[in-house]
Amino acid sequence: MPAQTIHPLRLAVGGLIALAVAMGIGRFSYTPILPAMAADLALTKAQGGLLASANLLGYLVGALGAALPALRGSPRRWFVASLAASAVSTILMAAAGDVPTFLALRFVGGVASAFVLVFASTVILDRLAAMGRSGLSSLHFAGIGAGIVLSALLVNAAGALGADWRGAWLAVGLTALLATPVVGALVPPETSAAAPAAERGGFTLDRPLVALLASYFLFGLGYVTTATFLVTIVRGMPDLRPFESVIWLVVGVSAVPSVASWTWLSRRIGVVPTLGLALAAEAVGVVGSVVATGVGGAVVAAALLGGTFVPITALGIMAARSLAGARRRQVVAVMTASFGLGSIIAPTIAGALADLTGSFVLPSFLAAGALALAGLLALAAEPRRAAGPRALPQASGA
Repeated sequence: MPAQTIHPLRLAVGGLIALAVAMGIGRFSYTPILPAMAADLALTKAQGGLLASANLLGYLVGALGAALPALRGSPRRWFVASLAASAVSTILMAAAGDVPTFLALRFVGGVASAFVLVFASTVILDRLAAMGRSGLSSLHFAGIGAGIVLSALLVNAAGALGADWRGAWLAVGLTALLATPVVGALVPPETSAAAPAAERGGFTLDRPLVALLASYFLFGLGYVTTATFLVTIVRGMPDLRPFESVIWLVVGVSAVPSVASWTWLSRRIGVVPTLGLALAAEAVGVVGSVVATGVGGAVVAAALLGGTFVPITALGIMAARSLAGARRRQVVAVMTASFGLGSIIAPTIAGALADLTGSFVLPSFLAAGALALAGLLALAAEPRRAAGPRALPQASGA
């Protein structure tokens, strides 16, 4: 299909569904399913954190693998195959019953989700930029929040129908599998004219990029405790337990419009101040998740988490692409790996600390501190040039 006949909205919607499958379902459906799994299988919080870390280790390995310049096959083929792998690994969680198998499946799912995110940079974002429609990247990234909303509704529906945690995994996994060919239809193969040029060589780790990588590492370290254990935290509060599904739904609903909102702000005050504000808001949400005593406070904390973690991810990737020159896919992969390295560490440690102290208060405050430091490091990512855009309106395709 000639490149000019592909409507940019079609690509963006394909990207939205892809991120809903690989991230919203493949990665984040674990959060609402974990409490029922833990209760049925007598998993400790440390084991729950270990399963999350396995997924994030896979995410790191996948990001590094996707960065290999010599990787054979078209980016679009890897993109669609990784979506299918994410869906299948999610379905197989319903058939597993022991920790080693869970670890292997979550690892595979993590590899697949990283491949989807990194190759989407080429098959979605680069093509949107070539069409002069980089603004539609906000719709693409809204898929993460949409997937969280969908997974929350599916897990809720499965429970209402009497299904256990296995039924919940089956519901979200089959939905992801059914969505995969839809993405394949919406995101056609690139023609030789439209396909991006191969990336060769390396890239320069200058001061702004190093600062951005360090900030992204701490962001991964700081956000993942709440993103993994929020429903578990809420379930541990008697007054809030009846609202656990609502709280997680708030995270997803808040995430859907968040990229567009924060990108709008970045065009007015600059990406660096925007990243700093988003990281500060997320730190408040992380603390709020363990100190809120009423439903209103818990909802605000969930909204702050959902309304920040996706735009921080998106703006970080856009900023890295703007600094990368011709090595965009490699830089996005290294950014994803930096984030993955930070997020691997936190869940297991947070779970172990919660087992030791009896609550998630200490790990959540430590996570908030990491987010605050990430905000400070983000300030050092501003390129010191005499001219150039401070915001990211069309930089994602540069």
